[in-house]
Amino acid sequence: MARYRGPVEKIERRFGVSLNLKGERRLAGKSALEKRPYGPGQHGQRRKKVSEYGLQLNEKQKAKFMYGVSEKQFRALFVEAKRREGNTGTNLITLIESRLDNVVYRMGFASTRRFARQLVTHGHLLVDGKKLDIPSYRVKAGQKIEVREASKKNNQIVRAMELTNQTGLAPWVDIDADKVFGIFTRIPERDEVVIPVEERLIVELYSK
Repeated sequence: MARYRGPVEKIERRFGVSLNLKGERRLAGKSALEKRPYGPGQHGQRRKKVSEYGLQLNEKQKAKFMYGVSEKQFRALFVEAKRREGNTGTNLITLIESRLDNVVYRMGFASTRRFARQLVTHGHLLVDGKKLDIPSYRVKAGQKIEVREASKKNNQIVRAMELTNQTGLAPWVDIDADKVFGIFTRIPERDEVVIPVEERLIVELYSK
């Protein structure tokens, strides 16, 4: 399945939770989910009985849409998470949180993960002083993520950093807002990552 490129707020309405797909609209209270807190389409307000498989599939789909990864990428992350020692679900979340596009988002340089991915692919970011345009790159603890000098006054980056004052920063990143760079200080603990996803159900889905 290719990465979804359609109207993202329909996705949030389908699942009934905010996936932070529209950063500024959500903070302004203008998200479609707040205005119409039910599924899209003419049958969106009907109550549907969801099977166990449906619940598991929904959790996987929520995670995929929220982090903006394809099915192939998500499955590869799960395989890696299962191969590692420890809880597979926790490993999955920490692996996906370490992606470069997600770290850029967590540092507040982008208001959404989709925009963070664009910043990376368009070459606006440096990792340890070197340009890196691979959104799936796995950031290691201690690495420095910096906005290139020519991009530091980009209006969307400036606005995203202003919005960060409302949302706050993740405790596993350290930011110098004036120089527009951050340090990925450590791998986050699972209970620090506040997301509307039950990874246990994803593990059950892939383990069948």
